[in-house]
Amino acid sequence: MKVILLQDVRSLGKKDEIVEVSDGYAKNFLFGKKLALEATSKNLNDLKLKKANDEKVAQMNLQKAKELSEIIEQKEVVVSLKAGKDGKTFGSVSSKEIAEEARKQCDIEIDKKKIIISEPIKAIGTYTVSVKLHPEVTARMKVKVMEA
Repeated sequence: MKVILLQDVRSLGKKDEIVEVSDGYAKNFLFGKKLALEATSKNLNDLKLKKANDEKVAQMNLQKAKELSEIIEQKEVVVSLKAGKDGKTFGSVSSKEIAEEARKQCDIEIDKKKIIISEPIKAIGTYTVSVKLHPEVTARMKVKVMEA
């Protein structure tokens, strides 16, 4: 019997795959635990429409990420820190502070977990940090650290 998996099933397949299983396994286990549907023409058509919709949504998310990337790369975020002699700051700039300042100064919502700081920012100056907006899109943001 052919079934469409509704969830990942170990040693059988991933979600939305069509697999061939024995009738007893399908009826007693997969259907009973709501892990699969019978691969009827209606269910196959629904799966095809769902995959097309998922593809469209993924394409829209990619386009939004590219647009946001262009905006981010044009902006510069200014962060103020207390500093001592020689431009050394007390502490370092965190991704949380950068995300907060980006929201305040540029009206850009960025998740702090998506900001990648390659080396700790511990001095006055201008730095470039990466912002991972999408698996395929990474923007580079300028961060200017000034003395408070």
